[in-house]
This record gives sequence, C-alpha cells and structure tokens, in this order.
Amino acid sequence: MADYGNAFDEKNYDERMKELTEGGADGEDFAPEWEEVCESFDDMNLDENLLRGIYAYGFEKPSAIQKRGIVPMGKGLDVIQQAQSGTGKTATFCAGVLQIVDYSLPECQALVLAPTRELAQQIEKVMRALGEYLQVKCHACVGGTSVREDTRILQNGVQVVVGTPGRVYDMLRRRALRPDYIKIFCLDEADEMLSRGFKDQIYDIFQLLPSKLQVGVFSATMPPDALDITRKFMTKPVRILVKRDELTLEGIKQFYVNVDREEWKLDTLCDLYETLAITQSVIFCNTRRKVDWLTERMRSRDHTVSATHGDMDQNTRDIIMREFRSGSSRVLITTDLLARGIDVQQVSLVINYDLPTQPENYLHRIGRSGRFGRKGVAINFVCNEDQSMLQDIQRFYTTVIEELPANVADLI
Repeated sequence: MADYGNAFDEKNYDERMKELTEGGADGEDFAPEWEEVCESFDDMNLDENLLRGIYAYGFEKPSAIQKRGIVPMGKGLDVIQQAQSGTGKTATFCAGVLQIVDYSLPECQALVLAPTRELAQQIEKVMRALGEYLQVKCHACVGGTSVREDTRILQNGVQVVVGTPGRVYDMLRRRALRPDYIKIFCLDEADEMLSRGFKDQIYDIFQLLPSKLQVGVFSATMPPDALDITRKFMTKPVRILVKRDELTLEGIKQFYVNVDREEWKLDTLCDLYETLAITQSVIFCNTRRKVDWLTERMRSRDHTVSATHGDMDQNTRDIIMREFRSGSSRVLITTDLLARGIDVQQVSLVINYDLPTQPENYLHRIGRSGRFGRKGVAINFVCNEDQSMLQDIQRFYTTVIEELPANVADLI
C-alpha cells in the first residue's frame, strides 16, 4: 500500500510501542498491556450514578476500548490508550475520570487537555452527560472566550476542567485554576496536540501540577514526542491497545455511489437531499473553498444547509454547531479539520462528497455517524479517479464498501 505520511501504520506503531514498553532502564516492562476485559458496564464496579449516566447517554454495551480502559483508570493507574475516533475513546476516559472524582469537594480534581476548542467542548459535553446523576461540575476552558468569565466560573468551584493548552496554562498562571487538588491529568489526541506545537505548553502545565498525579495519554499514533511524555511523566503505566481490526466500523453501513465525473456529484447530492433531511447528516469536503461552493449551490436550489470550517471565526462556528446539535439545522457541510470535534448523537448519516485524501481520516469522519448500540450510514461519492483510494480505504480497514442500493431511505 502507498505511504500516506501521517496515516496510521500498524507496523510503525508496534515498533514504537516495543521501544516504549521494553525500553526500561532496569530492563523491566515499562508499560505492560492491561489484560482484564469487562464484557458489560455492570461488571466494572462503577458508581451507581455513573452507571445511570452511561445508560442514559445511549450506551448499551462497552466497545473494545471501553471493555479494557475504564477499570484501570478507575483504579488510579497511569494509562496509555491507543485508539482512533469512533471507538468510544472519549467516553472511556470520561467514565474513568468521573469514577475517581470526590463530589463532596468543590475543587478541580481532573484536568483534560485537547488540541482544538471543538474537541474540548465536545469532551466537556460527554463528561457532563455521563456525570449527570453525579451532579459533576464541569467547565470547558478554551481560547476565544472571555477570560473574566472563565475566571469567575473556575473560582465558583469546578471539579473537572477540559481545555486547550493555551487557555489552561493561562488560567493556571493567573491562579484562577488552582492545581492543589488535581489528581488526574489526561491528554486526548496527544499525537495531534504535539503536531500542533503544544509540546512546550504541555510540559509547562505539568510543572504546575502536583507531583503525585495520575496520568492518561490517549493517542491514535505514538510519535517520538508522545513517547517522551509517557517516559517523563508516567509511573508504571499500563497500556491498552485497540488494534486496527478492532477499531470499529461495526454498526455503520458503508456504501459508495459511482458518479463518474466531479461535476455530477452535485446532482447526486440533491437527489439524496430528501433522504438527508429525514435525519441529521454531515457532508465532508476536502477544502474550505469546496465547502463554501457546495453550500452556496445547495442553497441556490432551495435546500437548507449549514456549513462550518476553519476560516470562520469561533463565534460563528459555535452558533452553527449549537444549531446543529439542537436539531434546528439538519445538514452540516464541513472539512476534515473539524471532523474530530463533531459528535452529534442524532447524526446517522455521513456523506463523503470528496473521499478523504488519507485513509485514516475516513474513520475520523464516519466514526461520527454511529456510536455503540447506535446505527449509522456512510455514503461515499466516487469519481473515476477515486477508485484507487476507495480500494485503499477498504484494504486499510479490512472492510467492504458496497454500491448504494435504491432504497437508501429505508437504511436510515
């Protein structure tokens, strides 16, 4: 298979993990694999109110990462978890964090860092939803919002803070966020955070936290910088590895439509629009320009759509995402940049108007369309020149993408 640069590479990953886990100075296994597997949430010895929150959120049975990853966090162990989007990773560490917070103490006890505002806000929503019956006090601490308002909320007492490195560091430096009671620190999408240049800020934040600290690192891949973090800041971690064949496309029906030529995609999308609007749908394009172009074309044909991409200012993006999450907007057109930050429970259909340029982004996109116990449909528009990428994606995930049948509305 062709080399896709940053694509998830199983061989490379395994070599990195070997380097990490067998490289202890004393010859001991630095991060042994966690073997215990719980087949149901009921077997995990979780707080009853946390369990209520998990079931109320719509989870029926744990995913591969959840079967292994929640318990060691709840036991206070340092963990390295490797899993990609769509595996239930966010809920894994949210449940682990919520299990160890002392709800009688109105102080920040858990800090979670994420690479983008959208992802931080998404994690905070999951944390709040799973912790609904625990009455957890959460706050998303991200740039682009009022520093004064952040300070006021933090000083009123918050137990879990989820944020981006810049704003979290700022709040710690100002002492608006007091680190004295923080006992667990999680880095989500660690590879993405490091590739965005946050390494120094993450190190600076570590220096301000208590020395006795539980650490969780969550990453799809293990670049050298991520290995450095695990070595420097973790004590006897365990690792949870969800191999690629377990990364789930389970529950998601995948189809392709042969459109032959790029210019015929628009008509195909418009033909599908009535079906799209039955449910909530996300449409992915490869460029911001294409998002704007497609949005304008769809609206000119009297189809109601929303759009969001990285060129828009944060307030506009927030308003659009709020409308979409509330269901008042039904069809969202966006780019890969925001794929990691869109997790809307009601979304059951994802359309790849453009196939992703790298196979690993396919899962980031369609991992949004189905969660465990929830079904989803993904439809890929394929031109003649996309055929090889479609084959690469099928090989990459060992999956079969079938031609879209005529009764698409019955599938959703």
